[in-house]
Amino acid sequence: MAAPVVLYTDPPWALVDGRAEPDTAAIEHAVYGSAVRLELGDTSGGRYVTSGAALAEAVHGVAALAVYRCRVTAELLDAAGPALRVVARQGVGTDNLDLEALRDRGVHSFHVPDYCVDEVATHAMALLLALERGIVAQHNGLAGGRFDIYAGNVPRRLRRRRAGVIGFGRIGKAVAQRLRPFYGEVLAHDPYLHPDLVEGYGVRAAGFAELLAESDVVTLHCPLTDETRHLIDREALAGMRPDALLVNAARGALIEPEALHGALSSGRLGGAGLDVFAPENPHDDPWFAKVVALPNVVVTSHRAFLSAESEASSRRRVAEGVRYVLETGRPAPFGRLTGEEGLKA
Repeated sequence: MAAPVVLYTDPPWALVDGRAEPDTAAIEHAVYGSAVRLELGDTSGGRYVTSGAALAEAVHGVAALAVYRCRVTAELLDAAGPALRVVARQGVGTDNLDLEALRDRGVHSFHVPDYCVDEVATHAMALLLALERGIVAQHNGLAGGRFDIYAGNVPRRLRRRRAGVIGFGRIGKAVAQRLRPFYGEVLAHDPYLHPDLVEGYGVRAAGFAELLAESDVVTLHCPLTDETRHLIDREALAGMRPDALLVNAARGALIEPEALHGALSSGRLGGAGLDVFAPENPHDDPWFAKVVALPNVVVTSHRAFLSAESEASSRRRVAEGVRYVLETGRPAPFGRLTGEEGLKA
């Protein structure tokens, strides 16, 4: 009997000079051995093909899909057909997975929710401290030949300031712990947690509007859902302190980009540190493209999760989870999104 096919639709680690390079999959081959036939997604113009007829043809008959940014829709699942048994999300967020469609078709799915907690928390702090101390303006000025201690404005004393964390999950908690040695007080808002739990971390629980009004720094660490899409809009920004800083290393669509541009360009907001955008490349959106060009913004290319250790861990755990489901028929032992308790088919 032929080995089941596992298709990695768009693995970033495999892209070499614009093409998917099979020799990069050493971790995956070590986990799968000869138990599966491993395939990598097609590319066009230096990017993975993540939609259309070519993708539908590529997924047909596969036993497992491992997706990164590729959207898993009902149509994609139907194109894959009844052989599909598991979909793995190579990362934390699940907003590119149609979980209802997966449940309806009896397909197991999982993600890796905790592989990059240290990296994302550290990156959020890096963006924040770069803003607080004017690091980018200082570097650009001095590298360009200008010695000026006031380039990037005069910093503020952080112990007299208050930081607010929106979303108090794994990463939100880790960020709060990093914020406490720097800021005089840390607030947190998470509507799904009791204040007792929040305060157990030495952080003051606050309502959403209260946190925005009182915080000199607001950092976002909530998932992207229908409730949180454009959570930071004109109204939210109007409720923030006029010199406040906003950091987002979670999901780009948590922020409404036109509203953010207006607040930053008018001086209504002190600055923003952004690692994520919607769409992923900010230059593909007219308002995010304007945001990243502003002098009071520090940006990175959605790499908060990245380290050699986190990437290797994620890859190994995805492969282990896929192999487990294929061999046992049971849900993945971690990060379960759909499984026996939620299957309808």
